Amino acid sequence: MNVGVLGGGQLGRMLALAGYPLGMKFRFLEGKSPAPVDHLGAVVRASYDDMAALDAFADGLDVVTYEFENVPVDSALHLAERVPVHPAPSALAMAQDRLKEKQDFQGLGVPTAPFVEVSSREGLEEAMARLGLPAVLKTRRLGYDGKGQALLRTPDQADGAWAELGSVPLILEGFIDFTRELSILAVRGVDGDCRFYPLVENVHRGGILWTSVAPAPDVTPALQSEAEDYARRVMEEHGYVGVVAIELFQVGDHLVANELAPRVHNSGHWTQDGAVTSQFENHLRAVCGLPLGDTAASGYAAMVNLLGDVPAHAEILGVPGAHLHLYGKSPRPGRKVGHVNLVEPTRDELREALSLVEEAARRAGS
Repeated sequence: MNVGVLGGGQLGRMLALAGYPLGMKFRFLEGKSPAPVDHLGAVVRASYDDMAALDAFADGLDVVTYEFENVPVDSALHLAERVPVHPAPSALAMAQDRLKEKQDFQGLGVPTAPFVEVSSREGLEEAMARLGLPAVLKTRRLGYDGKGQALLRTPDQADGAWAELGSVPLILEGFIDFTRELSILAVRGVDGDCRFYPLVENVHRGGILWTSVAPAPDVTPALQSEAEDYARRVMEEHGYVGVVAIELFQVGDHLVANELAPRVHNSGHWTQDGAVTSQFENHLRAVCGLPLGDTAASGYAAMVNLLGDVPAHAEILGVPGAHLHLYGKSPRPGRKVGHVNLVEPTRDELREALSLVEEAARRAGS
């Protein structure tokens, strides 16, 4: 199979590394140089809205997918006239606009935080009066890793938030008093077969994912079933093919949806070493029409993002159960340059190994 990937970041890199043992070949469309996918396949250097480049990129491909959700929907639709594109561009459109995302979730019966569209400074005042404070003001598009948002605790913070964010369409979201952040990763094949990974518990620092633990502790069968139901609703609505991630808040004994990622996801990196079939392999199996793999965890697993710089290899690899994954990126404060997966036979052993890796990551600049 000849697989085209829109995007050349670390997710594209890990897709290729998962696909080569299956005999797949890869071509990437990526505007930046250097990129993590360099030397892992042919790279077409072009912008995502260059239609001539898209046509050249599509020539000879069996399927196209994407490794980030800010690919222009028009470009995905253009490619879909020439080659199968998975996941569906409609899911891409949902994920690109936080207002549409919340509206679509609610239309499917998936609960979200309360929200109000904000298009003016006066509208922000009205939204705050309606939702109350604290609340989170977010750009509708392009925000990620904590960017493009501001927490409003008091009315006098509104002017600063508006000055920072108010040049683009916004959404104000009511604050959710949640007990923890979780995510569900699911995969759907072209035949409609759906598989679900165990719920993952996530911890963020400065808006960036820091650690994921899988399976999340203290998850009841009812909570897992609720998460799977939400993911299934989204996938069936869009005729979805591939891996999807839904970030969730746990509120009491129930879940509230936060965001959708129509792609492989950072909180699923643990599956590379801690699941029977990784999210990357399962995504490729799905989009290429192959049978899906087992999504069960093969132990107690965790992932630690390496932000800014990489600890000494020996410091990480000396931790039992540790697996180091680097992205070929130069160090930079706050930049995801790699991650460490941990797999242990017990939760206690995982907790001990996780503390060692977290400390090493902090010292290196995370």
